[in-house]
Amino acid sequence: MLALAIPVGLLIGVSLGALGGGGSILTVPALVYLLGQDTRTATSGSLIIVGVTAMTGMMAHHSAGRVRVASGVTFGVLGVAGTYLGSRLSAKVAPDVLLAAFSLLMLVVAAVMFVRSQRHKGATSPTGVDEGSIIRLRPSFVCACPQAAKVVITATAVGMLTGFFGVGGGFVVVPALVLVLGFSMPVAVGTSLLVISINSASALLARSGHGLALDWVLIGSFTTAAVIGSLLGGRVSSRVQPRMLARSFALLLVAVAVYTAARSIPQLV
Repeated sequence: MLALAIPVGLLIGVSLGALGGGGSILTVPALVYLLGQDTRTATSGSLIIVGVTAMTGMMAHHSAGRVRVASGVTFGVLGVAGTYLGSRLSAKVAPDVLLAAFSLLMLVVAAVMFVRSQRHKGATSPTGVDEGSIIRLRPSFVCACPQAAKVVITATAVGMLTGFFGVGGGFVVVPALVLVLGFSMPVAVGTSLLVISINSASALLARSGHGLALDWVLIGSFTTAAVIGSLLGGRVSSRVQPRMLARSFALLLVAVAVYTAARSIPQLV
């Protein structure tokens, strides 16, 4: 299994580095179907892998001035309650139900990525958002309670997503930071990595103390490979058209979602 963890982690890291939000969603299926982990262990191990990889990527963005630390910490802290609730719910759900729901989540993410890549024709990010229109947005300094409510609701929802499925939720965080707080895409991507790190850590803490046994050698190897892959993925994204990357990844998500559904749904009927 250890020999397989390195190339799989490397490939997922490349997808993370090249695509930003959404890349980590393949971690759980890889741990379950390729590396033989049970569902609860896989979702918990995924939190470590995603959290460490996101933190590594965040430091690179921070050195380039693309991370709003105060906003990222605030967004992450607001999501702590959601991560706790999501983690507790995940522990009470049957493994096949969790995997069936996860296959649906992958289809949703694939659809979002594909639709955004089709809709925007300008300079797009890997998530398909038109950067030209984003940069013109400016945060309002006037107290706007509806906007504050949107931030709280979005942060809580992302936290629940992270706690329940063991995914980073960057495909939700990045658009939220852009559309609600008016961040430019580079700053939103960098700040989202900080949010993902905080959410992953809080979700993992919520799961600790419940008899969870993790294969630290496997997770360490997977994480190291993913970190290296994310650095390589950053170079890939600069050489390949982002819209093409997003569409290719969406197709891969559909394939994995169909496989996951085919394995889990028959066990429910």
